[in-house]
Amino acid sequence: MKTRKLMLKILLSVALIIMVLNVSCTLAAGGRHTVGILPDGTVVAKGNNDEGQCSVSGWSDIVHVAAGFSHTVGLRDDRTVVATGRNIEGQCNVLGWTDISMVFAGDWHTVGLKDDGHVVATGKNDEGQCDVGGWTNITQIAAGGAHTVGLKNGTVVATGRNIEGQCSVLGWTDIEMVVAGYAHTVGLKDDGTVVATGLNNDGQCDVGGWTNITQIAAGHAHTVGLRDDGTVVATGLSNDGQCDVGGWTNITQVAAGGWHTVGLKDCGTVVATGLNNDGQCDVGGWILDTLSDEPPGTYHLTISSTAGGLATAPGEGIFAYCESEVVNLVAEAGSGYSFGNWTGDVGTIADANDATTTITMNGDYFITANFEQVTPQFDLTISSTAGGTVTAPGEGTFTYDQGTGVNLVAEAEEGYRFVNWTGDVDAIAHVDAASTNITINDDYSITANFEEKPSINWPLIVGIIGAVVVVGLVIFFVRRR
Repeated sequence: MKTRKLMLKILLSVALIIMVLNVSCTLAAGGRHTVGILPDGTVVAKGNNDEGQCSVSGWSDIVHVAAGFSHTVGLRDDRTVVATGRNIEGQCNVLGWTDISMVFAGDWHTVGLKDDGHVVATGKNDEGQCDVGGWTNITQIAAGGAHTVGLKNGTVVATGRNIEGQCSVLGWTDIEMVVAGYAHTVGLKDDGTVVATGLNNDGQCDVGGWTNITQIAAGHAHTVGLRDDGTVVATGLSNDGQCDVGGWTNITQVAAGGWHTVGLKDCGTVVATGLNNDGQCDVGGWILDTLSDEPPGTYHLTISSTAGGLATAPGEGIFAYCESEVVNLVAEAGSGYSFGNWTGDVGTIADANDATTTITMNGDYFITANFEQVTPQFDLTISSTAGGTVTAPGEGTFTYDQGTGVNLVAEAEEGYRFVNWTGDVDAIAHVDAASTNITINDDYSITANFEEKPSINWPLIVGIIGAVVVVGLVIFFVRRR
């Protein structure tokens, strides 16, 4: 079955023999969703499903998928077409299409290439984007926001909105692939260079320096190119990270959605970057059809965590990777916790005690990021006034675990006496006692206060005693008389 499907993909049309591997057949990116074909011909989808654009679970025998802003289209191996999602503009009215060799989805319209080189279209046509009835000898098609383009003997034809110049393709030659973004059009030349026209306010048409490109894709305001070495380049709007493809390797297909980008690796796993508010980039567990009878091996990595933190890279759940692929692992502890270690199948983890490390995928692995609760610590700052010192624990700043009881001892110097403790004294057992304790539940600053003892005025005392004696003697002699 797989061999028959592969041959069908290659032989769907004589005009596609040379270029079918350049077109992203098994992977598609829509406005806010991503679609892929599994090796058995069924389809998976992730992302926004408000209009049913991800409702593809019943599809089978699919050989090519396309994704519009809110709809999805699939080409069956019998060359008929299925569609799901938004259909207010008629973009899903593909029942009855036959002898189709390729499908593409624009924002609100759908285009199909027939075996004989004619083109059919359905959906919104307010800008003439569906006016393809007269096209002939077309070998490849693409659909953008409100325009449609077709490849014809190395040249390009276009129809639809052209206010931004997206249909200004007259004069293009030696083109072997063409794609359409929201308001721009991109062409791949047979020498591996790229041309572009249309809206360029975000740099989505800045492809003049690209070389060795084998496939291209266009999103809402960004453009992606696949190099012959399996690496990827991108230009244009990247406020959501949709152009962050610099580290991708071993890629065989690329697709550009509204604000995200996806890539198919040679083993069938999928990478994604960009806006993920609807889960359109949550494709880490997919293993798609690779158009190869002997793709590299794949393994699954299952990641979980204990209470107190999360595994943030690649995340938590089940992810698929190519054999021998090195995967970055990052664990982040929450407040009051620290990372402990990785446990489970840790044999190929570079350092199981490091929160940031790597794992080499040589099998199916289950790993857990473990976190430990950390007892909070607080500072106790102690000082004293003149006349004494704090001898226990001393003076200065001391750090203790929360809940620790600390003995306090204040000793007065000669001629002084202890008065009290002042400052953050609510946790002190007896503020008027020189020897007491404090329980640490916050940062505290306390002071031991001393004062001079009252001094004795001996001359005064002697004078008083003398006066008393004199008075006593006077009284004694008076009474004797």
